Amino acid sequence: MKIGMVGLGRMGMNMARRLLRGGHQVAAWNRSLDKTEELGREGGEVCRTLAELVAALPEPKVVWLMLPAGVVDAHLAQLRELLPAGSLIVEGGNSYYKDDLRRGAELAGTGIAYADAGVSGGIWGLEKGYCTMVGGTVADFARIEPLLQTLAPPGGYLHCGPLGAGHFVKMIHNGIEYGMMQAYGEGFALLEASPYGQELNYAELSHLWNQGSVVRSWLLELLERAFAADPRLTELQGHVDDSGEGRWTVQQAVESGVSAPVITAALFRRFESRHDNAFENRLLAALRREFGGHAVKGGGDERG
Repeated sequence: MKIGMVGLGRMGMNMARRLLRGGHQVAAWNRSLDKTEELGREGGEVCRTLAELVAALPEPKVVWLMLPAGVVDAHLAQLRELLPAGSLIVEGGNSYYKDDLRRGAELAGTGIAYADAGVSGGIWGLEKGYCTMVGGTVADFARIEPLLQTLAPPGGYLHCGPLGAGHFVKMIHNGIEYGMMQAYGEGFALLEASPYGQELNYAELSHLWNQGSVVRSWLLELLERAFAADPRLTELQGHVDDSGEGRWTVQQAVESGVSAPVITAALFRRFESRHDNAFENRLLAALRREFGGHAVKGGGDERG
């Protein structure tokens, strides 16, 4: 089938490539034309405006958005004026599920359908496929299923429920990812601080734990690669960003009254990683000094 792809970033570009290689036609638009032209050299149809993209699609038109969350609404406003009734917009970026509910309500009455797709696969998706979680009507899911069959590995896509369900499930998926990554980080930190740390080859250990161990995972495969290239990760800084889904997961835990201490702690640990000599840690050290006489570093004042 033919699809319009809006946004050719790290994910969008490789998704478009995978669709082309799977026999689909892709008309593409990106804010910077060089990306669109790059895809054009690989068989995609170059569109210089959103109006060109819409005109290039047969009816019923399907447009898939792969944009940063902060610019989705602006592009939806333009597409709403360009697309005819019967069209379908699929939001495949990392949007908050409540935004999907609002957008669906805003499009109600226009004849333009809206579906949400949480996509996981990162830079490896072109080769491995994209795990895709879809929210929307059953009919809209069926419309894009040929695309999903190409994008995903076998068994790698699911209709998760009505509008918002795809991004909600992806949000929780990413919250779990935060906790798993934090657990690996703490475990390897304990190994590094142990009497055995200097003797351990962490690339070999990561490989070992993926051979039948209960903690085997793709994350360990990625760690094996990282440690093989940089055995003690000395080329990196310990600054860890978050892209929103972890925060939304913690907010959801509060709204639902569900205890999620691991995911919450993992998110807060990311915050802490961004502040060397963070004020709150200095405050804790000061309190320990004042109530217990514990030694502190810095300031020329150590009390034993």
